[in-house]
Amino acid sequence: MKKWIPIVLSVFIAFVFLQSLPFKFGGSLETQHIFVTLADWSGFAWFGAYGGYMIGTAELLAAILLFTPIRPLAALGALGIMSGAIFFHVFTPLGIIMPHFDATTGLQIGDDGGVLFIMACITWACALTLVLMDLRSPNSFLKRIAGITNKQEIIQ
Repeated sequence: MKKWIPIVLSVFIAFVFLQSLPFKFGGSLETQHIFVTLADWSGFAWFGAYGGYMIGTAELLAAILLFTPIRPLAALGALGIMSGAIFFHVFTPLGIIMPHFDATTGLQIGDDGGVLFIMACITWACALTLVLMDLRSPNSFLKRIAGITNKQEIIQ
């Protein structure tokens, strides 16, 4: 059973990342709202135009690498991506509840009730679980690439 946990968690994370790509790469009104809001808040005007592509590319890369021998590194990347998403939802004008727009008129027709934020939190928890599972493993990939060989080195 334990050997299936990383696969199930990886499939969930990849599903969340991959299902969002048409929105990010297709320039949906929801994606424009998110990244323009963050661009206005941060003062980085370019982020409104390119943020969706940048984050989408990082999510695509993580989704692919979750099914390779460097899964722990991909999980660490996913953890970073989702930490950013959660931070920006909570601590910026973006907020937790995202609007839905009519693609024809561009008018707001509703909201997601916080589903995007909830999915980010669940995805974050899945990525954290994968990272912790690796760190607790005797053959930890993350410890090997960090050059850590035993518990004592982690503490110091």
